[in-house]
Amino acid sequence: NAGIQELMQAETRASQIVAEARVGRGDRLKQAKQEADQVIAQFRSEKEVEFNTKLLSVGGSDSQGSAALKSETEREMHLQKQQFEQNSSKALQVLLAKCCEVDLEVPAARIRSAQKAA
Repeated sequence: NAGIQELMQAETRASQIVAEARVGRGDRLKQAKQEADQVIAQFRSEKEVEFNTKLLSVGGSDSQGSAALKSETEREMHLQKQQFEQNSSKALQVLLAKCCEVDLEVPAARIRSAQKAA
């Protein structure tokens, strides 16, 4: 009878650990997304400043220079989007692989402390 109760307690502890790991994984994914959004926003603002600087150096009133600059910018944007599409799945796989690495083994110290408490 005591052995069955101990087994049930161990199973409950294991399910709690798994639940905590799932919550932690979700939190880590949210944090990674927020950090990525910050990096993207910073990159975008840097590129906008660079674009505006180039636009002023070429001369914004010259329509031919402006068209060439827009064409170059659109080409670079297309290239960036293409690279993003190629690498986003790889990055996602790396993130998911790291988030799913959960050690389900209960540490011996935790088992001993639970046994003392019971």
